[in-house]
Amino acid sequence: MPSPTPRRPDDLVQLLTRAERLAARRLQVVLEAEGCSLDAWRVMASLSDGEGHHMTGLAEAAFLPPPTLTKLVDQLVDQNLVHRRVDPFDRRRILAHLTPRGQEFWQRVDQVVRAARPSLGEGDDDRLRSLLDRLAASLEDPARV
Repeated sequence: MPSPTPRRPDDLVQLLTRAERLAARRLQVVLEAEGCSLDAWRVMASLSDGEGHHMTGLAEAAFLPPPTLTKLVDQLVDQNLVHRRVDPFDRRRILAHLTPRGQEFWQRVDQVVRAARPSLGEGDDDRLRSLLDRLAASLEDPARV
């Protein structure tokens, strides 16, 4: 029996990139049918916790440069899905929140996204989530560089 081909160090990066792009492509199709972009979905996902978020944190969570996030939030404000408020603890900063209309929109879109999400099977979704969380944590750890 032939021995398995040794894994190259970049195989994991290739697999992660492929999976992310395929997942994003599938998600975009679902979101476009709901009138929502992938970037807007990421922003609204962060805001769906009801806490209100600073623009810097939203940019990081949505993987967007700050100027792009500002334009996107401006569009969401124009659609009455998001509103901005002055941070009561630091009046120099702005917090973004979902409006009641934005919350309704988010809940509807979230249900559609969840229904369209493929499942790996018994326990595998949770196992994959756990492994990816561990991988992200280890990559964020500067001691592991």
